[in-house]
Amino acid sequence: MKDNNQARKLKPAYVILILTLITSIVIAISLFTGRYPKAGISSPTIVLTDDLALKILWIIRIPRILSALLIGAVLASSGYVFQMLFANPLVEPGFLGVSQGAAFGAAGSILLFGYIPVLTQISSALFAVIGLILSFSLASKFNFGGWILRLILAGIAVSALFSSGLGLLKYIADPMSELQDITFWLLGGLWNADWKTLLSILFICIISLTILYLYRWRLNILSLDNRSAHAAGISPVFEKRLLLFIATAGTAAAISVSGLVGWVGLIVPHLARKLVGSDSRFALPVSMILGALYLLICDTVGRSLLAGELPLGILTSIGGALLFIILLTSRKSLGKTI
Repeated sequence: MKDNNQARKLKPAYVILILTLITSIVIAISLFTGRYPKAGISSPTIVLTDDLALKILWIIRIPRILSALLIGAVLASSGYVFQMLFANPLVEPGFLGVSQGAAFGAAGSILLFGYIPVLTQISSALFAVIGLILSFSLASKFNFGGWILRLILAGIAVSALFSSGLGLLKYIADPMSELQDITFWLLGGLWNADWKTLLSILFICIISLTILYLYRWRLNILSLDNRSAHAAGISPVFEKRLLLFIATAGTAAAISVSGLVGWVGLIVPHLARKLVGSDSRFALPVSMILGALYLLICDTVGRSLLAGELPLGILTSIGGALLFIILLTSRKSLGKTI
C-alpha cells in the first residue's frame, strides 16, 4: 500500500519534469525557427559568426519567446484558478468582463490616438481592471443569490456592455485605417514583443504567478462550499476575492501585450487535470507549464508557417477547439475533470 501511494505521488513530479524538458526543447527549436534574410538561422554556429543573426535573436526572438512563455503561464494558471473557485469547468480568465474591457480600451486608444503600441497597451490594461472593478461592484449590489452567482451575472452584464461599446467603436472607426488596426489587435499576436513590452508586464505577471502558486494547496479547500471551507479554518470569501483579483490582474497585464488570445485559460487546465488529476498542488504548476508550452508552440507556428504572420488568437482558438472536441468525446467528461 505504501509503495502504491509513493508511486502516485511520484507521477506528478515525472509529468512536470517531462513537460519542462519538452518546453526546453521547444524553446531551442523556436530560437532557430523563423524567417531570416540570409540562409536562415539554423544553428548556433551561424549566430556566433553573423552579427545580424545575433541581433535578431537577442532583440526579437528571445524577448518574444519569453513573452509567450510568461503570457501562456499566466493565462493558463488564471483559468485554472477561475475554474476551481467557480466550480465550473467552462469559465476562463476573461469571465469578469476583463477581456471585453481590454478590447474596448484598446479600440478606444486606437480610435483616439492611432495605433501607438504603448498607449494601446496602457489603455487595454486600464479598462481590463475597470471591467473587474465594475463586476465586483455590481455583484455587491445585487440582492439575490450567493456571491458566486452574483459575480457570474455581473461579469455577463459588464462583458455585454463593453462588447456593445466595442461594436460602436468599430462602427465609427475609419475602415481604411483604424478599423484594420482594431481588428488586427483583436486577433491577438506578439509581433510587437520586445524587451520593453516584456519588462512592462514582468512584475505584475511574476507576482500573480507566485501568489497563485503559493496558494495552490488552498484551492482544494476553496473549491468546496463556504461552510466546509470555514470548517477547515480559512476565510473563503476573502481568499476567493483575493485570488480572483490576482488572477485577473495577471490576465489584464498579459492581454495588454498579446491582444485577445482565447482558449488558453479554458482548455489548458483540463489537459493538466487529465495528466495529474484534480489536486491543485500538482494541477496548477502543470497548467502553468502547459500554458507556456502551448502559447510558445502557437506563436512559433504563426510566425514561421507562412510568409505572412498568422494571428496568434486564430491558432490558439483552432488548437483549443480541437482539444475541446477531443475532451468532450473522450470517456472522461469535462464535468469529471474538475
